[in-house]
Amino acid sequence: MIRRGLDNVILRCRELCQQFMVDMYAKIESERLRYLRYNQQKLRAEEYIHLRDAINNNADVAEIGNHVILPSSYVGSPRHMQEYIQDALTFVREYGRPCLFITFTCNPKWPEITSLLLPGQNAIHRHDITARVFRQKLKSLISFITKSHVFGPTRCWMYSVEWQKRGLPHAHILVWFIDKIRPEEIDSIISAEIPDPSTDQLLFDIVTTNMIHGPCGTLNSSSPCMADGKCTKNFPKDFTNDTVTNVDGYPIYRRRNPENGGQSFIKISSTQTLILTIVGWCHIRLC
Repeated sequence: MIRRGLDNVILRCRELCQQFMVDMYAKIESERLRYLRYNQQKLRAEEYIHLRDAINNNADVAEIGNHVILPSSYVGSPRHMQEYIQDALTFVREYGRPCLFITFTCNPKWPEITSLLLPGQNAIHRHDITARVFRQKLKSLISFITKSHVFGPTRCWMYSVEWQKRGLPHAHILVWFIDKIRPEEIDSIISAEIPDPSTDQLLFDIVTTNMIHGPCGTLNSSSPCMADGKCTKNFPKDFTNDTVTNVDGYPIYRRRNPENGGQSFIKISSTQTLILTIVGWCHIRLC
């Protein structure tokens, strides 16, 4: 932990600090598993259905082996994951399909992260800071949506946090509203266009810095998204003046060209200067 006025040498060790955290976590998990192994009677493991069914079906107990049952309270166990799956399916069965699917991604350049880094460190060296800041911002976002009712009264919600290969977390959020979103309201909530800098300069800067895909295709065949000469993300997208539902169920969001009210900007890459009038992102309008 970070203590005010105290210098923790472990937090200055970069990759060695991460290795220390992994080793300590492995010890904690080992102790948890050890407790479960030697306290099966306290956990009433004999009441679990799978072992009881095996005995009732005249199975050879000697062939079953010495089972150690992991309870649903053990994070990551099959019963724990199954419990979450059943909860999620209950939401869908009771309230139907969710209204919004939101992806919330961690930005290593958040000032809350950079201000806590020690001299010479990057965000990749301090996953403890990244995880804590992301957690607080995720809670703030969910509170903003569910308690401030920016999209309307919320019926229920759920989310799942994943970790990317580059070490940054992101969350997938599902939200159900009391009043379903109507087709004519989609463009007022979801936007796949470059914002107008004269209206919202801050949003324009955020989008053009972090949320532009490419260049790829014939302009940059070595882009990571390229496979067999085509972009795996299907960029560039075609221009369209209205949001429509595609045949595969994925919506085609409104992307207008400059002649019809769309925006463009100049993006300077390492090899060329391109004028982009196609955007490769979608953002949720919160204002």
